[in-house]
Amino acid sequence: AKNAILIVEFAKHLQEQGKSLHEATLMAARQRLRPILMTSLAFMFGVLPLAISSGAGSAGRQAIGTGVLGGMFSATLLGIFLVPLFFVEVRRRFSRALHTAPAVPSTSAGEA
Repeated sequence: AKNAILIVEFAKHLQEQGKSLHEATLMAARQRLRPILMTSLAFMFGVLPLAISSGAGSAGRQAIGTGVLGGMFSATLLGIFLVPLFFVEVRRRFSRALHTAPAVPSTSAGEA
């Protein structure tokens, strides 16, 4: 979740600086790619002994290790690829909705 928040915040910040939506999203994803991969790989290598454990009671450790390893791998891939795609799509849809929304006429205090 933190990785997704950081990618989105970086992209929003770059967009405020004048970058286009696609350029800001790509730059944010590139900027966060290395830290995401480093932390995810460190965690996965830390869990690897659980997944390949042997000996008494290893079935439970293997089940936990395999589940955690697979979940972390999936979450990392989804976070790297899908968060930027969803960000672009949501920003595009909301910017269209804001630009095409009918203006609400304002009533001034003098009119009654």
